[in-house]
Amino acid sequence: MAVECVPEGPDLKEMGEEELWDLINDNRHRISLSVRPCVLIPYLRQARVLTEVDEDEIISCHNLTNRCMRTSYMLDLLRTQGRNGAVALLEGLMIHYPNLYTQVTGRKPSTEPSRFSGLIKYSELTEYLVRAVTGMQKELQEARCEANRMTTRCASLESEIGQIMEQDEKSRSLQAENDRLQRHLISLQREITKLKDEKCELYIRFTAAIEEKSAVSSRLHDLNLQVYQLQTDLQSTQTQNEIQKRRSLRCVCSAETPQLQEEVRSLRCQLAKAEKLDPARQDILAQDLAEAIDSQVELAEQLQCYREENEQLLREKQGLLGQKECLSLQVQQLTLNCEIHQQKNNVIQNQMRELQTERDQAYLYRDEAQAMIARVLAEKDTLRCQLVELQERVFSLQSKRGARDQRQSSDSSVSSCEEFPGRRRLRRMDALNPLTLSLSNAEFEDPAATSVRSRNAEPPSPESLRRREEALYADSGPETAETDCLLDDFVFLPSVRSEDKLASRVCSSGGSRSYSSLSRTSAPPFLMRSRPKAIRVSGRVLGISFQGAALLSQLAVVGGNKTGVFVHKVTEGSAAHTVGITPGAQIVEVKCEQNQKALRMVLEDSTLEEAMWALGQVTGICHLSLRPRQDDYDALLQQLQSNETASGDSFYVRVNVSLSAGLGGTLAVSCSDILHVTNTRPAGTEDVWHASQVHPCQLLDLQSGTVPNYYRAQRLLIRAIEEINFQTKKCQKTGREVARNKQKAVRIVSTGRLGRNPLWVSVEDDKTSSTETDASSAPKSCVTLMPYTLVTPHYPPVCRPILLLPTVLGRILDKKLAGWQGFQLCEPEVLSPTEHAARLQRSEILEEGEQGGNCYTLQGVEKVMKKGIHCVLPLGLDCVRRLHRFDIFPIIIFIGQSTRSARKLRQKLQRHGQTEEQLLTCSSSEEPLLDKLPCLYHSVAPDTWCDQTSLLTSLRSIIWEEQKKIVWVEPDLW
Repeated sequence: MAVECVPEGPDLKEMGEEELWDLINDNRHRISLSVRPCVLIPYLRQARVLTEVDEDEIISCHNLTNRCMRTSYMLDLLRTQGRNGAVALLEGLMIHYPNLYTQVTGRKPSTEPSRFSGLIKYSELTEYLVRAVTGMQKELQEARCEANRMTTRCASLESEIGQIMEQDEKSRSLQAENDRLQRHLISLQREITKLKDEKCELYIRFTAAIEEKSAVSSRLHDLNLQVYQLQTDLQSTQTQNEIQKRRSLRCVCSAETPQLQEEVRSLRCQLAKAEKLDPARQDILAQDLAEAIDSQVELAEQLQCYREENEQLLREKQGLLGQKECLSLQVQQLTLNCEIHQQKNNVIQNQMRELQTERDQAYLYRDEAQAMIARVLAEKDTLRCQLVELQERVFSLQSKRGARDQRQSSDSSVSSCEEFPGRRRLRRMDALNPLTLSLSNAEFEDPAATSVRSRNAEPPSPESLRRREEALYADSGPETAETDCLLDDFVFLPSVRSEDKLASRVCSSGGSRSYSSLSRTSAPPFLMRSRPKAIRVSGRVLGISFQGAALLSQLAVVGGNKTGVFVHKVTEGSAAHTVGITPGAQIVEVKCEQNQKALRMVLEDSTLEEAMWALGQVTGICHLSLRPRQDDYDALLQQLQSNETASGDSFYVRVNVSLSAGLGGTLAVSCSDILHVTNTRPAGTEDVWHASQVHPCQLLDLQSGTVPNYYRAQRLLIRAIEEINFQTKKCQKTGREVARNKQKAVRIVSTGRLGRNPLWVSVEDDKTSSTETDASSAPKSCVTLMPYTLVTPHYPPVCRPILLLPTVLGRILDKKLAGWQGFQLCEPEVLSPTEHAARLQRSEILEEGEQGGNCYTLQGVEKVMKKGIHCVLPLGLDCVRRLHRFDIFPIIIFIGQSTRSARKLRQKLQRHGQTEEQLLTCSSSEEPLLDKLPCLYHSVAPDTWCDQTSLLTSLRSIIWEEQKKIVWVEPDLW
């Protein structure tokens, strides 16, 4: 008989409608956080305060994005039902959330929830509870049947594990031989590279010798030309000398001859006679003499002209001869250069032939390796097929044996079955731990869906290998990976600390007690090793469970998100040392119990800081998933010792809050700066990171220092927001305006879900109860304000598109900018309805055009980009994310506006039917949306240009600068 609860608060039956709802509204926040609508709705519909339409609206409405919003909306609907809604809500809390009911009403839950409301009769409530209990019993029975089937299958597969292990050993030997051949091939490639370097050095020396020889030959040719010129001048001088000698000899001989003397006498006589002639005769002779002298002067002038022409022709002849000599020298030089180029081409062709030979040989090695991999995969597929056939045979034999045992059952068993219809007849099973049945039921699923991984004999691609590795070591999680390695080595213990005696009793007895002895209301069970150092290998992941109290004092870790987190040191005599943990193993996953909840923390991609935080949360029994990676661990230690790296962390973040420089090498950063974080746990510090500023055009680290870590920077971000809010209010009180062109101090970035990010570790609760399956639909808790955002670099190979904002001003400047060389405006396309629907489904439509049927498509942008020019986009901000999906990263330029700058564009705005107020409104509405973009943008201050011409000139220089920069893109946080 149920014991009556002593009321500790006011009697709900005597309270009125307003008092009940005041009581509920006072605890509305607590109810919204704790209550799941899907749990209370069946009872509320039974009480007829909610309808089926209300249920669909609460659960399926897209505006209600989380559980708290759905619960609040359910309370609003119940408020319309008046007192009946309040009473029904409290009765539902009494049934499903008794602790919350006590906190809200101050009364202990009663065994008869309908005694004060009259909404549901006691018989109807009993029927409702009976149906619920019956459904839960059916689910429990089905779960037990599934556990029995899983145990039977595991027993049948144990005989096949040995053969698979042998095949694994053979594959390992083949892998070792392949590694040896690869190392030998690498050594040969190194020798070939060394020989190539020596050959290149000899070729360089040979080329230098050829060039030196060419220079000496050219100098020798110049000297020969000088000698030839001197010889020619000597011969001409000698010839002139001979001519002068002959003339002088002729003159001497002619002067001494008597004939000449007689002529001279006769001429003198005539001259004397002429002097005795009359004056008339003398005048005639004088006139004739004058005419003869004039004719001789003319002839002398003509002769002088002819001589000058002759000398000019001789000079031209000498110039042509000199040009001829120069051309002949150039011909010889070109011939020599041609021979040198031919020799170089021959050498390069020989090298190309050698490279082709080496490439063909490498292709041959690759084909052989792929053929070997395909052969191994084919063998594995054959073995898997044989395994499936054997499984089917075993299942058929087991079904036949079960039917035969059922036919041979005695009458006593029949009577016992009639007395207890929910139990099966006891029969002998294989030698397995009975608690492993509950293990299979509670945490593991059927691995048949993943038993055959490959069905092709073709060599896998890198993407296929990555997916296969994730499926083997990550996606399997607590289902398949731990089933193989923990069935024989672990037993279940309740996670409630008050049952330590029961845990020790289970460990000492080897798991002889059944799972039914454990409390159903306790936290999810935990694993404990039934014998020391019982490690089973599942693929390349080791599962180890031990007492992990003060885990950081038992072992030390190194590494980070780039290399992985490795065990570095293990304290001798500790529990970690006892179970066989050694340095060099990568910590993939940590499972522990906290506040009576089983937590699962993935450390495969976490930073060193987050890994140490996660390991510090372990206070009791824990389970570590380790992956042996001794070679990678040795390489990391060598890099740490040689100071090549400070840790295993390496990722890039975008800063969302301005931080000033401080003492101890603190780095001063501004909002939207890019940092390369290389160490999240520097020596001796816990709340700082070591980071470096990144070159805007190259992936190079510049000035380095320390910055606050994620959680400390988050507090600084909140403080900066509070200071900005205070300053804004103060300026509003004093009537002053904050300058619009002041540098931005913070950038508000929030996330709607907890993604895989090296800035925090992934912590999940292991939900095992069937009543909590609906919790998967609720979003996980996450940090909304993000001081740092993870970014990845991208290198656009072609000219990036241009997007000018605000859109009102962009429509004016787009055509002006497209008129320049190297720019082209994106034109809309006219698509048929079928093609429009197809492209819209593929997200290839960027924006709808102003005219009906026109739209801007991805193909139109790519068509302009293929020409090697910038595509000017007359679009809005919505096209940015669509372009990012296809790895197209536009240059976004926002032109800040003020009243004064808008006045400069008054005439341009009026031509396009716009006003200054519309421009300012558009600018103020689009500027806050820029911080939501996943990439950086460039902002132009309104006081840096005076007219449209200067603005376009500055835009062109900005585009050239932005084209050279690296594009940093954030992940999609929503």
